[in-house]
Amino acid sequence: MALNLSTTCESCKDENGSPPPPSFKEIISTHPTENGWKVFQHLCFYQGFWCFPLHLKGAMFAQHHFKAQATDVFLCSAPKTGNTWLKALSVAIVTRNDNSNNNLLLNKVPHECIMFLEKDLIKNPTAQSDEGRLPLVATHLPYTALPKSILHSGCKMVYICRDPKDAFVSLWHFARGKSNFGPYWDHVLGYWKASQENPEKVHFMRYENLLTDTISEVKRLAECLGYPFVRIEEKQGAVEKLVNLCSLQNLSSLEINKNGKYGDAERGINNNVYFRKGKIGDWMNYLTPEMGEKLDNIMEEKLSGSGFTFREPN
Repeated sequence: MALNLSTTCESCKDENGSPPPPSFKEIISTHPTENGWKVFQHLCFYQGFWCFPLHLKGAMFAQHHFKAQATDVFLCSAPKTGNTWLKALSVAIVTRNDNSNNNLLLNKVPHECIMFLEKDLIKNPTAQSDEGRLPLVATHLPYTALPKSILHSGCKMVYICRDPKDAFVSLWHFARGKSNFGPYWDHVLGYWKASQENPEKVHFMRYENLLTDTISEVKRLAECLGYPFVRIEEKQGAVEKLVNLCSLQNLSSLEINKNGKYGDAERGINNNVYFRKGKIGDWMNYLTPEMGEKLDNIMEEKLSGSGFTFREPN
């Protein structure tokens, strides 16, 4: 069935005088709902995942209108799994030799540096063709819900996941309630399977590895993005400088991230909430060992047979 985009796209109105097809809002209203982590909206179940209607409208719009290019690189993640750091590192990597985008991270929170697929496109449909746009696009959408043009374009994806216990605690501090873009295990599995089937196009990362072996992981990320570090850069310490620029300590100390705000005036979020601790094992300060084990067991059951695990080897 055709979709009525009249609230965002006047050119999509029926030209034959026929009754208009249902709008995104009408379609969303027919799907199951649950109370969400944010008090301002419930969660809606759509295509196998839970999502705030605010983001779901943008996701549906992107599914129908986004035209991916082969040169695009998608930074994919569930919420609070290291995506702010991944964005900062990726932006720093692709702009490190671009004088026109020098010091981009010093003046903007990482989320403002690149297009957020399910948020920005519906507000500005022409943003995808802006000449000065970086070749990076961020999304929280599960793999199965990505616009078909992404899957067919041959573009690359980078996916980052995190120990579900730390992700859970981080999300609780950020939003306080139930999960958005979940179930988390399905989110991880979708991109994990894609990375196994097409490793040249889908780069799968773990936050824990990025934190404990940052230099090696950043060099691999640069390779995937198509902006590898050359030998002279490595000798001059370019990798270390980039890592220091994007460190939690540095980013959290910047004025834009201490006092700035990301988003519109009504629902804008203070930038400082994106830079909390970023530590491995912080969940132990909030969950009992029994609660942690229960989460581990649930994840292992859901990931069983996939070849991926969050459990550390004995």
